[in-house]
Amino acid sequence: MGESIRETARNLRKEQSSGEKVFWEIVRNRKLGVKFLRQFTIPFLYEGKKRFFIADFYCFEKKLVVEIDGGIHEKKVGYDRLRDYIINQLGMKVIRFKNEEMQDAKSVVFKLMKYLQGN
Repeated sequence: MGESIRETARNLRKEQSSGEKVFWEIVRNRKLGVKFLRQFTIPFLYEGKKRFFIADFYCFEKKLVVEIDGGIHEKKVGYDRLRDYIINQLGMKVIRFKNEEMQDAKSVVFKLMKYLQGN
């Protein structure tokens, strides 16, 4: 991984959306019993070239990617499906929350715990 990827991830951590900030407060310091990382780089090969995604959050223990989707994702449905497919092929699961869902933190915790306990 080059310095530019690390720098990109670092900048994304500094410029979190309001939904990402709420989610981070929910999961940081193993509050739900598992460790999550922010802006986690996921490398993969595509057509023989090294590529990467940066996941909003990642839990190694559960091989779980959590994405917090803002309004831009309504226009990127096809891209998000492809991205989820590739991540699934790498042996990880993806769950998505909309930014608006973060306003109801209890509901987010309930949905996330249901997933974490089921896997």
